[in-house]
Amino acid sequence: MPADPRFANYDLGPAFDEMFDTVGEARPQYRALLDDLLACTPQDLRARQAEADKAFLAQGITFTVYGDDQGTERIFPFDLLPRIITRNEWATLERGLTQRLTAINLFLKDVYHEGRILSEGVVPRDLVYSCRHYRREMRGVHVHRDIYVSIAGTDLVRLEDGRFVVLEDNLRVPSGVSYMLANREVTKRVFPGLFNRYNVKPIAHYGQALLATLRSLAPPNAADPTFVVLSPGVGNSAYFEHAFLAREMGVALVEGRDLLVHDTIVYMRTTSGLRRVDVIYRRVDDDFIDPLAFRADSFLGVPGLLNAYRAGNVSLSNAIGTGVADDKAIYAYIPAIIRFYLSEEPILQNVDTYLLAEQADRDYVLDHLDSLVVKAVGESGGYGMLIGPQSTAKERDHFRDLIMADPRNFIAQPTLALSRAACFVDDRIEPRHVDLRPYVLYGDKVTIAPGGLTRVALRKGSLVVNSSQGGGSKDTWVLLD
Repeated sequence: MPADPRFANYDLGPAFDEMFDTVGEARPQYRALLDDLLACTPQDLRARQAEADKAFLAQGITFTVYGDDQGTERIFPFDLLPRIITRNEWATLERGLTQRLTAINLFLKDVYHEGRILSEGVVPRDLVYSCRHYRREMRGVHVHRDIYVSIAGTDLVRLEDGRFVVLEDNLRVPSGVSYMLANREVTKRVFPGLFNRYNVKPIAHYGQALLATLRSLAPPNAADPTFVVLSPGVGNSAYFEHAFLAREMGVALVEGRDLLVHDTIVYMRTTSGLRRVDVIYRRVDDDFIDPLAFRADSFLGVPGLLNAYRAGNVSLSNAIGTGVADDKAIYAYIPAIIRFYLSEEPILQNVDTYLLAEQADRDYVLDHLDSLVVKAVGESGGYGMLIGPQSTAKERDHFRDLIMADPRNFIAQPTLALSRAACFVDDRIEPRHVDLRPYVLYGDKVTIAPGGLTRVALRKGSLVVNSSQGGGSKDTWVLLD
């Protein structure tokens, strides 16, 4: 460990440390970064952090915290120090993520058509049909190229032994990719010399890779397809990202009121009249996408969109009904799903998961609530979760009641010692827990932005990395050599 007062509070606990090995020596990929940090004065690092914060403010890079009396709009917290992943580590992650998303797409096609995996009992039929994101309206619907999930954000964590495992799959409307791109630009600005000394894989092409993926989904009869990003509007927590990605791709950002359906064809209202729309990158949940088919009180969607989709006149990314595959109870079966469709062993393992609809699992979890993490199967953003070791008796009693009332709605997992990365906190360098969300595009080919979004639990000791729960992020460098 460096003999520098800024590292005085840097403790090497049981969790895997991204920068240092178990005896406190810098890992090879971090040595140049450590040298640069030691050469910087505290004032210099403080100035770089201020420059980064100013850049985020100038770009309007914000997120929304719902239900916060102090105001909802926040600048996205950013940590100066990049997380570094070696070429060999990334190669394994690429293969594992490609395998996983390939199997998930095969599973979704099967679930909404033949149902072989259900008939053979590999995945329980009642588990699928009881999922609140399962859409019976999609039974027998042909999805162009059989690609249900073309955009995924898979959450990975690194365990004590250095292995990456999958914590969960985000397959409905995965968010955060704009922060990944913004983090890179800001890091290059505040650490230009350091970035140039490292040979880092680029990610600036993501917008065009996303557009190419959407193009591959266009209906066969669309010679010159029109693309739009469908947003719930400025009140949505990720509206900055919707506008950012539309701008990156050079396509229109629309809300439900900007679109209409006539004779099962979707049109966009423009100043020069109606224009046919062929592909919709939608950031609106299934429940709100079409008030004629789902929630009748929704003002966010497009009446008649489901019929246009079922007629094959428009493509959606991601498809309606994909949420059945990111249900946290279905997650437990992904290794079996990979074996069933691909006849391969999973490259990336799952976290051990208890299904509370099963009596034996439920009994064990109820007896060990103080040591486990309990999650609602359909929630995201850190909501609907109990972290046992950090919970109160009152919170555990509350979750016990919730579980008993609806056991299908919950799963439990061991409390993981997520890996920790060096962060600049209050003029010191201290470790904080992190995860990793790579973004996977599935079209003509699988494209994975090298690195993804490293999310940071900025509160000391916290395991929750979500921005809505006090987390931030940092740039992720994947090395070319």
